[in-house]
Amino acid sequence: MTDKYQTREERRKQLQSENNKKPKEKKPKGKKKGAKQIFKRIFLVLISLGIIGIIAGAITFAVMVKDAPELNESVLKDSISSTIYDKDDKPIEKIGAVNRDYVKYEDIPDLVKDAFIATEDSRFFKHHGIDPIRLGGAVIANFTNGFGSEGASTITQQVVKNFFFNQPQKTLSRKAQEAWLAIQLERKYTKQEIFEMYVNKIFMSENMSGVKTAAKVYFDKDLDELTLPEAAMLAGMPQAPNAYNPFKNPDRAEKRRNIVLSLMNQHGYINDSEMKEAQAASLTDSLVAEDKRETSDMKYDPFIKQVISEIEDKYPDVNVYTDGLEIHTTLDTKAQDYVDKVMYEGNIVEFPDEDFQAGISLLDTKTGGILALGGDRDPDVKLGFNYATENPRQPGSTIKPILDYGPAIEYLKWGTYETVEDKPTTYNDTAKTPINNFDNKFLGSMSIREALARSRNIPALEAFRAAGADNAQQFASNLGITLNEMYESYSIGGLGGKDEGITSLQLAGAYSAFGNEGVYNTPHSVRYFTLNDGTKINMEPESEVAMQDYTAFMITDMLKSVVNSAYGTGSTANVPGLPMAGKTGTTNYSTDEMQKYNIPAGASPDAWFAGYTTNYTMAVWTGYEKRQNYLRSNTVSNDQRIAQLLFKNIMQYISQDVETADFKMPDSVEKVSIEKGTYPARLASSYTPSSQILTEYAVKGNMVQKVSEKYNKLDPAKNAKASYDKDNDAVNLSWSYGDTSDVKFDVSVSINGGAAEQLTTTSDTSLKIAKPDPDSTYTFTITAKSSSMTSDAVSASVKVPAKLEEQPATDENETVDDDTTTDDQNTGTEEDKKNNNNGNGNGDNNGNNGNGNGNNNGNNGNGNGNNKDDEEADEPDENEDEPDENEADESTQTEDSADQTQQSTTTP
Repeated sequence: MTDKYQTREERRKQLQSENNKKPKEKKPKGKKKGAKQIFKRIFLVLISLGIIGIIAGAITFAVMVKDAPELNESVLKDSISSTIYDKDDKPIEKIGAVNRDYVKYEDIPDLVKDAFIATEDSRFFKHHGIDPIRLGGAVIANFTNGFGSEGASTITQQVVKNFFFNQPQKTLSRKAQEAWLAIQLERKYTKQEIFEMYVNKIFMSENMSGVKTAAKVYFDKDLDELTLPEAAMLAGMPQAPNAYNPFKNPDRAEKRRNIVLSLMNQHGYINDSEMKEAQAASLTDSLVAEDKRETSDMKYDPFIKQVISEIEDKYPDVNVYTDGLEIHTTLDTKAQDYVDKVMYEGNIVEFPDEDFQAGISLLDTKTGGILALGGDRDPDVKLGFNYATENPRQPGSTIKPILDYGPAIEYLKWGTYETVEDKPTTYNDTAKTPINNFDNKFLGSMSIREALARSRNIPALEAFRAAGADNAQQFASNLGITLNEMYESYSIGGLGGKDEGITSLQLAGAYSAFGNEGVYNTPHSVRYFTLNDGTKINMEPESEVAMQDYTAFMITDMLKSVVNSAYGTGSTANVPGLPMAGKTGTTNYSTDEMQKYNIPAGASPDAWFAGYTTNYTMAVWTGYEKRQNYLRSNTVSNDQRIAQLLFKNIMQYISQDVETADFKMPDSVEKVSIEKGTYPARLASSYTPSSQILTEYAVKGNMVQKVSEKYNKLDPAKNAKASYDKDNDAVNLSWSYGDTSDVKFDVSVSINGGAAEQLTTTSDTSLKIAKPDPDSTYTFTITAKSSSMTSDAVSASVKVPAKLEEQPATDENETVDDDTTTDDQNTGTEEDKKNNNNGNGNGDNNGNNGNGNGNNNGNNGNGNGNNKDDEEADEPDENEDEPDENEADESTQTEDSADQTQQSTTTP
């Protein structure tokens, strides 16, 4: 098969013709057009979302502001006082009769206006109630650092907040309502009127409002007399009035003032030179002198100051002076009245001089509620310095239960008998600084009970080291005492050097946990308060278990020894009959201070006493504001005991007519009988004399196991025999023993099966009882003992026959002349006079009236006495150790006359 022939030219034309018939390739021309469409769609979506957002925002805003208060003009003019109630909900004080001098806008100097505007709202004259620029910055800060981290409130919003809102809230709803009312306020009032409202309403601490009043109180000046540094200080206060109060916190107030000056410079109100000069000015030099500051007639000033402080610290947006609060406190007015009497009058406890100060904190042991405060000895100071709550000092030895013995019991389960050594010791510092006791002596081995009661420093350090610094730090933290660093010197109260320490309120809070079975409650003065709108705000803290109940009980029992033992340092504070525990504390001057201020040896800058019952806990600090004034320790004027006297008088007063239970031993603790003088401690043996046994306590399951071998059993007496001598009407007791050179014999008697009574302790082996009770059985018990051992007892009994009636005389020779003394009336020999009563007469020594004769001591009636009168039966006469020679002779004669005696029975 052949194809049709085509020339080259024909083939070329045909190929060209076919190519022309093919469709041309399309170029990709849709990319640009597609991108535009996507952008348009995104834009439309964003517009839609924006519209939806605006609508949603508007709806949300409307919902938030629908409950906003009305812009009531009367509210802009009035403030409401707050009422304070005691623990029984009885009103005790009204605060908030506002101390305010009103100032009009035109009377406010430009210097004051500039300072406040630069600090609080630099765009005040440019915005319409809210500042979008400032708001944007705050929103970014809040997203970055969390809601509430930075505010955006304008002066207008602050006026709204101060007048219309008193409930402490930082919520979006609250901010929306503030913004809404701020816009309305700007529409109704001029900027000048709003600024006038602001500077007259702002709280400036010290129970006052308004900048004009503040200028008078702090500087004793009118507004137009203020200097630049003074105006700047006032402008810095509204953010935190109490924190920047120059009377209380001058350092913080000065730092805040300098920030205000920087802001004034930043916004062009002052130049660099003016700023630096003002920042260099002394704040305290321009303040009103302390002795010229206003005084207060507030009855419970220190306590009410604490109430105000607690509310403002926890709820800074609440103003107790203007918000109409109903504040229900823990105040015990009876206790507070007595504390005030003791502090102010000075006739219950005598103070050395007017400058002497005291800080007293009285708590409810179970709840931590503050019942009374002694804050200052000057009753006229207006909300002044509170020595109970604002005076951190070194606690001295009162810290030992907290940092030393408490942790040792808690973490190591030491018993109260644990042995520690009072011996020469140094701190573990590079200088190997020696640690001393207050008396510069070392007492050797002792129990931790004795070491705490005697307030020995070196054993306390030993306990601190054993428990460990970390455990001690944690234990203190559990009791409300935060220590950022720990040094061995802290173990004896040297907290943070001479410039830091703890307050009496903190110390009382810590000690209350010991008395509350280990449960800690933060000291507090406010139970709850209600806002003007009826909202109730609870202020009572949550209880926390700070330690095991065994630690609380054992520390408490050891602290009992501080006040009621013969060697305790706190005996002056003891209230007889009241179950209580406590600890003394004093601090020292350095050698440099003693030389600088010419301070004598033994003087102290601080003296403490902290103690408690199951009802009340109290910590008392005493000392002076200035460290160069010291507490004396001489016998004539022992200022260091005043803290104990204050404690005793107040505790005794508040505890009268109140049932005070003793501290209950928990199931986690067991009693332990320890033999006195054993180091390490040993259990008392069955032969340990009762006088040598101490009752101590141990954590259950951790009791010492070893028994003392100091006291052993002696051989008992032998051949014990009791007989009745009819002719001499006497009972003779005798026994035999080997070597009696180091042995004495305890002799007791029971008559007719009655209770045994101690007769004597003697070195002899015989005893005579004259004129025994007729028709009676005498049972004697004889126990041999030495300085460290005792024997089993042996007994001997004898029956005294009934006495026969005398026959009348029948012979003239038997007639008794009236002037002749019969046997029954014979006064006896001189020796008899010392020891016996014959007939109806009285002996010269210890006898009682009766018809019988006693051997040393007679009893009333016809019988024979024991060692002394019944009232003194437990106290053997020292003279009885050496029997009378005549008695010994008579005993020998009686034993030889066996045919005249009633035989005895002997029981081994």
